[in-house]
Amino acid sequence: MAESAGASSFFLLVVLLLAGSGGSGPRGIQALLCACTSCLQANYTCETDGACMVSIFNLDGMEHHVRTCIPKVELVPAGKPFYCLSSEDLRNTHCCYTDFCNKIDLRVPSGHLKEPERPSVWGPVELVGIIAGPVFLLFLIIIIVFLVINYHQRVYHNRQRLDMEDPSCEMCLSKDKTLQDLVYDLSTSGSGSERSWFREAEIYQTVMLRHENILGFIAADNKDNGTWTQLWLVSDYHEHGSLFDYLNRYTVTIEGMIKLALSAASGLAHLHMEIVGTQGKPGIAHRDLKSKNILVKKNGMCAIADLGLAVRHDAVTDTIDIAPNQRVGTKRYMAPEVLDETINMKHFDSFKCADIYALGLVYWEIARRCNSGGVHEEYQLPYYDLVPSDPSIEEMRKVVCDQKLRPNIPNWWQSYEALRVMGKMMRECWYANGAARLTALRIKKTLSQLSVQEDVKI
Repeated sequence: MAESAGASSFFLLVVLLLAGSGGSGPRGIQALLCACTSCLQANYTCETDGACMVSIFNLDGMEHHVRTCIPKVELVPAGKPFYCLSSEDLRNTHCCYTDFCNKIDLRVPSGHLKEPERPSVWGPVELVGIIAGPVFLLFLIIIIVFLVINYHQRVYHNRQRLDMEDPSCEMCLSKDKTLQDLVYDLSTSGSGSERSWFREAEIYQTVMLRHENILGFIAADNKDNGTWTQLWLVSDYHEHGSLFDYLNRYTVTIEGMIKLALSAASGLAHLHMEIVGTQGKPGIAHRDLKSKNILVKKNGMCAIADLGLAVRHDAVTDTIDIAPNQRVGTKRYMAPEVLDETINMKHFDSFKCADIYALGLVYWEIARRCNSGGVHEEYQLPYYDLVPSDPSIEEMRKVVCDQKLRPNIPNWWQSYEALRVMGKMMRECWYANGAARLTALRIKKTLSQLSVQEDVKI
């Protein structure tokens, strides 16, 4: 068990090397030149204001070399940065601070953890450590519980029914993870969660991904005691929690509805967008968009989160980087082509179109809670009246593909321009033909025009 968990720990830490910020250093007179294994178009060279890094590790019996740039802002903590740590048996890493100093060759680690040596007797120091550890952990838990109770009083409607939703999505932002926005703390020895953690950390460190409507990534780390592994993703904190939670607690005004919808579209448009250049950004599709994976910021805008299933498009080779993850998306939000397995997995636009379908369902959830003229409806999940609380793929396929049904759009929405526009957009997001659906950029432009008409202050 210890060897297996140790190997998993090593595999997870590799993301901090492979998905680091190579080539992201600022240009300047004092820029440091480093060898870069992934900078093919830059003649295998990158520039940084921080350090050059070289790492060698043994994965599945094969040697892997990584040379890249580490920006100064990511050399944390001071004196012993995460990116520069080595492991005697799993990983050999070296950071240096002169031009091309990372061209050196390092010793290849064995790729296997040593069995931890057990002390033959318990001395005073060991006893103090054994006692102090649990006491400190208990103290930390008490503080967290106090903060949660003090700042996150939650009221949920229809909770028993909704509690059963989406058991297949083990790492989604759920209503019970009140500190999910601050820290993903997953204690596990299962490979599915590990792959999702690896993928999310990798995607979040994509160059130029940072955007006000995408959850801000701070750091990734893990802790391994030889038996189990804790996987951490540290991100920005948003006290309102997920959009699912927010809509359960509150109704929204027309202005609030537009702000939520426009900011979600802006985040998705940036995610989908390919930015060309030496410091460009690949197009990214989310693949698990839903109200539980969107956070609500203090200013009433959205931030898209949970990129554990995301895929990236390499425009140069026209290939799609799909993570080796068996976890599927959320069945209730699956597009028709995903449900009936007709989606073209080799065409990146197919994944973007599936995201748009899910965005239309999220908009339906938001619009239902819009309080117009004193009229609003209770919160419900999409297709609540057509499928069970935990629908199977077959049940969703029958409703969405065979019967071609979609969530009901009330007639009274036609009395309000904003709701009329929202309803029209939803229908154009739900077309059975993915290519006929709106793009995220088109949705963003339409909602921007609507915000001007309604005098919404963004």
